[in-house]
Amino acid sequence: MIKHHKNFASDLIAPHQVDVWVPGTIIPGECLPVLYMQDGQNLFDPAHAYGKVDWGVDEAITRLVHTTRSRGAIVVAVWNNAQRQREYMPLRPMKNPTARHLLDQFTAREKGDPLGELYLRFIVAELKPFIDSHYPTLPDQPHTFIMGSSMGGLISAFALCEFPHIFAGAACLSTHWTIGGMPMVEGIGSQLPPPGQHRLYFDHGTEGLDADYAPFQERMDVLLQERGYTPDVDLMSLKFEGATHNEGAWRERVHMPLEFLLT
Repeated sequence: MIKHHKNFASDLIAPHQVDVWVPGTIIPGECLPVLYMQDGQNLFDPAHAYGKVDWGVDEAITRLVHTTRSRGAIVVAVWNNAQRQREYMPLRPMKNPTARHLLDQFTAREKGDPLGELYLRFIVAELKPFIDSHYPTLPDQPHTFIMGSSMGGLISAFALCEFPHIFAGAACLSTHWTIGGMPMVEGIGSQLPPPGQHRLYFDHGTEGLDADYAPFQERMDVLLQERGYTPDVDLMSLKFEGATHNEGAWRERVHMPLEFLLT
């Protein structure tokens, strides 16, 4: 079941459409984990998806429920809007003097400062209370996750820096590190919570925009392992040879981050 909330109002940022998918496998009285996802129009329906290819998230979670012990999750799909680049761009890591020129370039190109912190506050302070009061959720931190690709992956990683008490895990597919370079990697890597109560999934391909991501992701992996994150336990970082930067590529592997977060 998908319910559409058009023009979900906010006091912090512009309105967004929000689609909420509840698994058909849910039983009466059952409450489920919640997965907040960026670029929501790309997740369920090819008619709305970029390139007319959707991620098939509903199908992937349904398969996960049938093939594992996972209960699945309610998916809160936040559509992007004209402010996508600004809303998915963290500001705080770019305040480092070494990143100032990159921030200036971004601000000039997008005609405004990053809004990433405000976007995350919208999710946590405005959207999440609504979801928890209208849907059968498990609202606590161990059952709340966030996920996205490209810039959506970047803001999902940053969500664990800003709200580690809200989110237990983040999945970041083809994270667009290049927009902030190593200062962004170092800034987020140093601010992510210590291991123990969180899971982090990263991946990237080798073609298109993804071809430039490897050195940045490798540095993030080192930072996290130095802090005590353990590969295949609370950290997963994968490279997909030949995969490019689009919905079709993410659809092919979306089952992997879902399984990592939800089982």
